[in-house]
Amino acid sequence: MLMKKLWIICFMTLVGLHLAAQDIVYSTLKDLLAHKGDTVAALKIEKRTKNQISLSGGADYKISADDNKALCKYLKGRCYAVQSDTSLYVNCKKLRYKRLRFGGWYAPAMWLDGNVFFSAVPLGSVAGGSSVTMDVTLGGSVGDAIAASGLVSKRVYYEIDATTGKVDFVGKDRMCALLESYPEWKEEYLKENSESAKTTGKYLQLLKELDK
Repeated sequence: MLMKKLWIICFMTLVGLHLAAQDIVYSTLKDLLAHKGDTVAALKIEKRTKNQISLSGGADYKISADDNKALCKYLKGRCYAVQSDTSLYVNCKKLRYKRLRFGGWYAPAMWLDGNVFFSAVPLGSVAGGSSVTMDVTLGGSVGDAIAASGLVSKRVYYEIDATTGKVDFVGKDRMCALLESYPEWKEEYLKENSESAKTTGKYLQLLKELDK
């Protein structure tokens, strides 16, 4: 009887590990919004170093599949987003901000207010006009521009509109609109006087907790 119980426990543990080692990939924004993805074996999610980003640009995470070249190729180019447990990542290669490219690889993201929010390097007018970066505007090679401008460690939030797929910067105006129903949080946010991902992300997370 004891052996039978131990066998059942071991079996359930293995099943749990198997289920935990499953990730979901989405080919389009439409699929992501409809939660219609394909389940794949556990993917390899790596945080990219500052040196890697300064050399080649791109987002913060590299997602790949060991010993599966076809899946790696799909993840690098055609995949729109990856859900791994409770973490969501969007493929920056598929995204543009005012025709500017974010580069390759994946940015951490979250659902909120029916849209997708993600953090990435400041681009264009965001890089040149926001309080989170030096006074520069990216141009030419993304990697060279990032390295030259000191933007390697700078991050801001962007929002993907669920209806149009358009990417917009999440600045002070957008955050004030999101926090309109929470005057205390709005006041605290304005006092911080920052549009950095650290500050913006803190209040987005507070709002996200309310959705649970």
